[in-house]
Amino acid sequence: MLPKSNIAKCVLVVVATAVTSEVVYWAYLLFRAKTWKKHGDKKETQSDNVITEVIFFPDDKIACKAHFTSEDGCENKTCRFTHEANSLSRLYGYLASASLSLDVSVFVITCVDLADLLIEAHKRGVVVRVITDDEQVDITGSQIWKLRRAGIDVRTDQSSYNMHHKFVVVDKMLLLNGSFNWTRQAITGNQENLMIINSSRIVSLYLGEFEKLWQTFDPRKRNV
Repeated sequence: MLPKSNIAKCVLVVVATAVTSEVVYWAYLLFRAKTWKKHGDKKETQSDNVITEVIFFPDDKIACKAHFTSEDGCENKTCRFTHEANSLSRLYGYLASASLSLDVSVFVITCVDLADLLIEAHKRGVVVRVITDDEQVDITGSQIWKLRRAGIDVRTDQSSYNMHHKFVVVDKMLLLNGSFNWTRQAITGNQENLMIINSSRIVSLYLGEFEKLWQTFDPRKRNV
């Protein structure tokens, strides 16, 4: 048997080791917690830089397109549309800002003003491509044939399932995505949202989806 003095020393060593281990363990947890918080704060900051805006509908009134997008503004002295900024006026601004391309993938398009913005962009040399649902092309108020007559290429899914996307990529750099269809009801009636994102990683994913559908819905392939 060990002498009592040796036993006491062993006990002290074990206790000291246990205490030290406990201190080290808790110090480690504290370090990890601080590290996680630091990284979390960093990610949150990065996200704040990526998501530039979120806009919600419905609006109380329809925004005047001329007032917000025309160089001369609205010249109609009896204009029945609002000249106060709202969600639709913000959407006008993003679409009107396009200088290179507009890739539009929206389930239904009946809003005249939004369709006119695409036509105006097309006329100033912006490459405008539209993907929509085939069953929405000929509904009352549809703007699809108007876009086609203006020279804009529009492709449809030709499927019993819905082409249900609602997103736009502006100049390959900015994504507008949400629940928002291009209809009067979505503007002044429904609860809708649009998130505007400039993350190159996210935008590239949506561009990839658009290009995939653009090729899939190529009408020339249906005749092969």
